[in-house]
Amino acid sequence: MKCLLVDDLEENLLALGALLQRPGLEILTARSGSEALELLLVHDVALAFLDVQMPEMDGFELAELMRGSERTRQVPIIFVTAGARDRHRLFKGYESGAVDFLFKPIEPHILQNKAEVFFQLHRHKQQLALELREKTETLRLNEMLTAVLSHDLRSPLNAVLTSAVLIQRRSTEEPVRETAGRILSSGKRMSRMIEDMLDMARARLAGGIPLKREPADLGVLIDRVVSEIQAAYPEGRIEVQRAGDLNGNWDGERLAQVASNLLGNALQHGDEGAAVKVKVDGTRSEAVLITAENSGTIPPDLLPQLFDPFRGAQRQAGRTEGLGLGLYIVQQIVVAHGGSVEVESGEQNRTTFAVRIPR
Repeated sequence: MKCLLVDDLEENLLALGALLQRPGLEILTARSGSEALELLLVHDVALAFLDVQMPEMDGFELAELMRGSERTRQVPIIFVTAGARDRHRLFKGYESGAVDFLFKPIEPHILQNKAEVFFQLHRHKQQLALELREKTETLRLNEMLTAVLSHDLRSPLNAVLTSAVLIQRRSTEEPVRETAGRILSSGKRMSRMIEDMLDMARARLAGGIPLKREPADLGVLIDRVVSEIQAAYPEGRIEVQRAGDLNGNWDGERLAQVASNLLGNALQHGDEGAAVKVKVDGTRSEAVLITAENSGTIPPDLLPQLFDPFRGAQRQAGRTEGLGLGLYIVQQIVVAHGGSVEVESGEQNRTTFAVRIPR
């Protein structure tokens, strides 16, 4: 930690330095404003004591130059003066950026106590900056690791899925076909989880999920997604309602991912046996609305963190899986399209996700 003393008289610098000297503190001294500015170019200081009355450049002028530089703008300044307590001079000093004044003759305890306050603030500031850098680096490394692992997991998983498909097609024994089917189902679920992890890493590292916009029909996309979801949840029922023009300039595959995640969550977490209702409303000229409604409610304490990928693993009673990253990915895709997603849960034992996508 460093402290800067600026005074045109050597004896004043020696006296101040002797009073401030303590373990871990480096005292920098300058006999003029220009010499002080040169020191500030190469040193980060915790506190600066500036003599008000100096030739060529006085303390007020030096303080104004320090406040005008990004590097020294936050350095606390205490003016030291032998002049009288003139109101105008005090006002000018604080206007120049001073945090305090010391009048000669200086009381050692006052000097030391005031300096210690700023030294402690500087230590705390450095500690906070260090902790922030460490946490930021840890988060960055974790997200990079997630992306790399997710990418590298896809190759062996694809081999497992291909093998399961071949076994299911070629085997004539029903138990073997059933086992291959379970392997295939679990493998597809793992593949979706890997894609969600990759999307989360992309969104957080790149500042959002990238889109490939092109003309698309949302009705066609919804039909495809419903067909795929029904194959994964044959016991579930999905009722679809369409209205208006469902065409727009979107990333079709990403919007299909939004629909898939919402419908999968609705079937998985909604009341068993109850239908999931999907409405696609294209009657507005500026945007298309998608709503997915299911029977059942989300616990009130979970609603505020619903789109948070790092929330605790809270699960509804009777369910074996949490919501995972699906809703976070939904939010990121919708936001990338310039849209919004909202959820209402509780009224008449229903939960509704409403997505607005500008055309």
